[in-house]
Amino acid sequence: MINKKKVIIAMSGGVDSSVAAWFLKNKTYLVEGLFMKNWEEDDTNNYCHAEKDLYDTENVCKKLNIYLHKINFSQEYWDQVFTHFLSQYKEGKTPNPDILCNKEIKFKLFFDYSIKELKADYIATGHYARIFKKNGINYLLKGLDNNKDQSYFLYTLNSKQLEKILFPIGLFKKSQIRIIAEKIGLKVADKKDSTGICFIGPKNINIFLSNYLKEKKGNIITIHGEIIGKHNGLFYYTLGQRKGLKIGGMKGKYNMPWYVVDKHIPTNSLIVAQGSNNVYLMSIGLIAEKVNWINNIEFKLPLSCKVKTRYRQNEVSCQIKYIDNFHTKVLFDFPVIAVTPGQSVVFYLSDICIGGGVIKYKLPLI
Repeated sequence: MINKKKVIIAMSGGVDSSVAAWFLKNKTYLVEGLFMKNWEEDDTNNYCHAEKDLYDTENVCKKLNIYLHKINFSQEYWDQVFTHFLSQYKEGKTPNPDILCNKEIKFKLFFDYSIKELKADYIATGHYARIFKKNGINYLLKGLDNNKDQSYFLYTLNSKQLEKILFPIGLFKKSQIRIIAEKIGLKVADKKDSTGICFIGPKNINIFLSNYLKEKKGNIITIHGEIIGKHNGLFYYTLGQRKGLKIGGMKGKYNMPWYVVDKHIPTNSLIVAQGSNNVYLMSIGLIAEKVNWINNIEFKLPLSCKVKTRYRQNEVSCQIKYIDNFHTKVLFDFPVIAVTPGQSVVFYLSDICIGGGVIKYKLPLI
């Protein structure tokens, strides 16, 4: 045991981290789990399932015979992730809490606590991603399962961090992970995936937000300035949204569904247009801020690469251009639908994730 490298794996009670722990246990590592509580369950609405997740995690660790550490990062999550999340919504943007949580909680607080306090050689998570080392440089690669690749959420990492991180399931497909979990007798084999802030599903997000943001009613306006409805608060809507507008009875000029194409903060107006491919939903590019280059490589700009402006989007070819030390321009090779301020744009060269940033503005087609 003395010669074994120590790994602390983030355990969530889900199938991915559970099987990742099993993989590590079957290699030459001394494996210990760590369960992070990132939310205090005081809302009584059953949004957060930390108690159930801890129960599942304890069962998995008992089954795998690994020691489980527990830590409460709820205050840090509130201060460093959730308050930013709310402020972005107030500004009419649509933030991605998973990315900020990875940056501030999992790969900062959890990372530092595991390495410094628990004396780990490595930390591990159940992300679908890979790390490849060449000429002394660690590169972040996509997971082999194209449908589950999570490199999009990891672009804030750096090469130094990658030296100490393991992604045990990045070489596998989700279906394989569930089969393995079932074969080794893990009760979480068919447990539903958890997503979003404190694992709130999309159906609950509006109800959840209403607990923290004050509703401010305003007009729903067409691109031609016609008032066709009322909204309860701009934070309830995101660009490209079709459902929940409650203006289905308004046939409009084209007798097609309405989509959110913009938010006008000064007048508290929600701007809509008809048709999923209308030009008002399209962008020729964007301005990104808080850009992180994972390997800190001095790329010669303009740089041709591929990007995603949201998770599960097909990659788009683009040119990245330098503006200043704080902003980068991304110009698409062809128009992209529903580019959303507050979301992240992530850059790829083949399977390598080279970095990304936060979308500040979209560059409209017209």
